[in-house]
Amino acid sequence: MQAQKAEGTRDLIGRDMRAWQRMQRVAAEVFEPYGFDAIETPAIEQLDVFVHGIGTSTDVVRKEMFRVFSGANFARVLEDGTDAKLKAKQRLALRPEGTAGVVRAVVENNLVPQGATPFKAYYAEAMFRGERPQKGRLRQFHQVGIEWLGAPDPAADAECIIMLMEFYRRLGFDLSRLRLLVNSMGDPACRPVYRDAVRSFILDHADEMCDECRERAEINPLRAFDCKNERCHEVMQGAPLMRDNLCDECRDHYEQVKRYLDAAGIAYVEDPTLVRGLDYYTRTVFEVEAPGAGVGSIGGGGRYDGLVELEGGKPTPGVGFAVGFERAMLALEAFGVDPASDAPSCIYVANAGAELRGEVFALCAELRAAGLRTEADYQGRSLKSQFKQADKLGARLILIVGGDELAAGKVKVRDMVSHDEELVDRSAIVEAVRRLLS
Repeated sequence: MQAQKAEGTRDLIGRDMRAWQRMQRVAAEVFEPYGFDAIETPAIEQLDVFVHGIGTSTDVVRKEMFRVFSGANFARVLEDGTDAKLKAKQRLALRPEGTAGVVRAVVENNLVPQGATPFKAYYAEAMFRGERPQKGRLRQFHQVGIEWLGAPDPAADAECIIMLMEFYRRLGFDLSRLRLLVNSMGDPACRPVYRDAVRSFILDHADEMCDECRERAEINPLRAFDCKNERCHEVMQGAPLMRDNLCDECRDHYEQVKRYLDAAGIAYVEDPTLVRGLDYYTRTVFEVEAPGAGVGSIGGGGRYDGLVELEGGKPTPGVGFAVGFERAMLALEAFGVDPASDAPSCIYVANAGAELRGEVFALCAELRAAGLRTEADYQGRSLKSQFKQADKLGARLILIVGGDELAAGKVKVRDMVSHDEELVDRSAIVEAVRRLLS
């Protein structure tokens, strides 16, 4: 049987890979001036890292997270019918999102001790969720994100949003075609009462709600705002709103965030039903949509002031966001923007005879040592076929190694754009090539 990729995954090849590399370069260009350093956490973590952080009531933990077992432990689970007898370090999962793993790393390495400078990091990594594959939703997907731990000031929330919108702009988005939604989800002082109010509302309208929303009423009532069922969506329009239930501190925090955004000229829409999908969010939440692109949300985030404690650390505020690579690329393409950079041009070194192959080898090594992308024939092609291959590779210049030219200390160089040719000194080939490329 022919080998095939797993359902819900895709290969990043050619333009797709260049688009992902470009997104990573833009991330570094935007985030590092704000003091963020790159981080990479393991793609596999102890299950509890995600259960504690994301929440047992979320769809991610309940339905989508990939569990990982060694062969021996999988056999034990099959025999026992449960993983209850496995140690915590034996219960593993593939990373479904980036924040929980970064927070685990911060706690484990004590990166934000009392009174320390806040910890700032950005990542560009693959994530894994067992979703039904569809446009913009894969089982292995990629995200670029930032995490900022130790900064309770609402200015940090605003700066995260400002960075996010600048990131989109540099990727090629016309920001007027994006929609930034903001809201506050309150904190442990005011949200529990609000959750109870929403739960009561859902139960009062249970006969109008879908089975999943009736279940959500008991485990995570705020998620009913995200239900895709049209009738549920209509019913929830009459539900209590968090903005009417914020405590004074949360209201002040939210108002300050909006004032900072206004001062920075960031356009936004207040959406009192925006709740995000993970349990760890507190206070500020935000999301970016690309209306008309057919992909829904292309990124978002918020504040998570209680997550470090859930992962076993001391109380530490946090805020961050993540951008979905695949969805962002689909949105750019829908708006007529090519998200990938062009394939890099190269220099092709052709030989006029097999006896000159050694000189071609040496010349390629010299050009590559100078940092110049260089290709040659490794299949015994004729000179005519080498020219065709150079054209397919997008070669900018062809260096033709011929016996007569070499005897005179020269190499013939052909410009593939102008088709001009000239003889250059073999001893100064690198300088000549750079001159012609410029």
